[in-house]
Amino acid sequence: MSKTPDPNPEPRTRTIKVDYLARVEGEGALDVRIEAGEVAEVKLRIFEPPRYFEGLLRGRKFTEAPDITARICGICPVAYQMSACHAMEAACGLVLDEPLRNLRRLLYCGEWIASHTLHIYMLHAPDFLGAAGAVEIAREHPDLIKRGLRLKKIGNDILSLLGGREINPINVRVGGFYKTPTRDELNAMLDDLRWALDAAIGTVQWVAAFDFPELEYDYEFVCLRDGEQYPMNEGRLVSNRGLDISAHEFDEHFKELQVPHSTALHAQRVGGGSYFVGPMARFALNADLLTPVAKAAAQSAGLTETCRNPYKSIIIRAVEVVFACEEAIRLVETYAPPPAPFIEPQPADATGYAITEAPRGILYHRYRIEHPGQILDAKIVPPTSQNQMTIEDDLRRVLMNNADLSDDQLGWRCEQTIRNYDPCISCATHFLKINVERR
Repeated sequence: MSKTPDPNPEPRTRTIKVDYLARVEGEGALDVRIEAGEVAEVKLRIFEPPRYFEGLLRGRKFTEAPDITARICGICPVAYQMSACHAMEAACGLVLDEPLRNLRRLLYCGEWIASHTLHIYMLHAPDFLGAAGAVEIAREHPDLIKRGLRLKKIGNDILSLLGGREINPINVRVGGFYKTPTRDELNAMLDDLRWALDAAIGTVQWVAAFDFPELEYDYEFVCLRDGEQYPMNEGRLVSNRGLDISAHEFDEHFKELQVPHSTALHAQRVGGGSYFVGPMARFALNADLLTPVAKAAAQSAGLTETCRNPYKSIIIRAVEVVFACEEAIRLVETYAPPPAPFIEPQPADATGYAITEAPRGILYHRYRIEHPGQILDAKIVPPTSQNQMTIEDDLRRVLMNNADLSDDQLGWRCEQTIRNYDPCISCATHFLKINVERR
């Protein structure tokens, strides 16, 4: 007896397309192949044209590096400027005095406040609230979005004062700043910063109440640590698996690979293996160095010293906003103007190395220069390229654990998983086209 054909047979191959994901920075695609219920392939494809910044730096004067590299990212230009400055100063044997180092730390506070707040309120929170974007949240909860926008503006105000403008600051230079602020100029920010601290605490309470998907893994967390302050500009590179190196040893322990499906390089540990940089890594390895109010906020949110659920990274980002506001207040209140805005660097035939903590994680710069200061070679390893393999690993786990979801639901969960990392692919607007192939 012949079997009656199924009038609606399950297709051997199904494709999910999310043409544009507007809540991350950059353009790319995710290709997934599922065969017989098993995840056979996950490729996070970055198809934007290469931008050639390392090539553009060759032959330029060493003092130009901070201004050129700031153009790599409109969201975190300070990170690129700080890593460039530190690397060039290392090559010149230049050590800045404490007042200038404190001003750089304050500048970084402004970038963390602005970048983290943008991610939390505009890019990531909609995932947990079932909204397409911040506009939908604003319709029902306008005060929430107003709080986020004001928080971000206060971070931008710090960038404007110390950096000369909010986007691609122009007041940062090798050896310090072109101009330093007066006490009165900084003190004028205190009322806003105190409001921001209260708003940041409220942000932690808000996001801690979200419903988080289950996903935990024993990641290798990598970040800076100096033992005295929560890391921004200074420290040795450490991990929860015993790594403890200086910046000039980075290339001995990490390498970049070209993969066929991406114009972005993939970074991994020498010997193989992905690693995780960013707020979760900083919190795991430096929670004891948080400021008092930030520690209390983390505890109130139920965070232990190590959080391994990447979806909860939004809470840790919010805790870091509390920290950055509290630290900014301290730096303003204790500000002592430096004797001079900068110390004049003296270039030599040397190689300089530096790592600082961008909002999304460690940012490595290496420059080889020759007298009288020409850049011979440059290497820049941004946070997102370092997290790219870990993102693919997470996607594979999510797909394995949620293969029974509909294509729409699975696509949404994959997008949300990618946004956990706040990937900054090229500071463009759109990012993801997802193709899921089932066989």
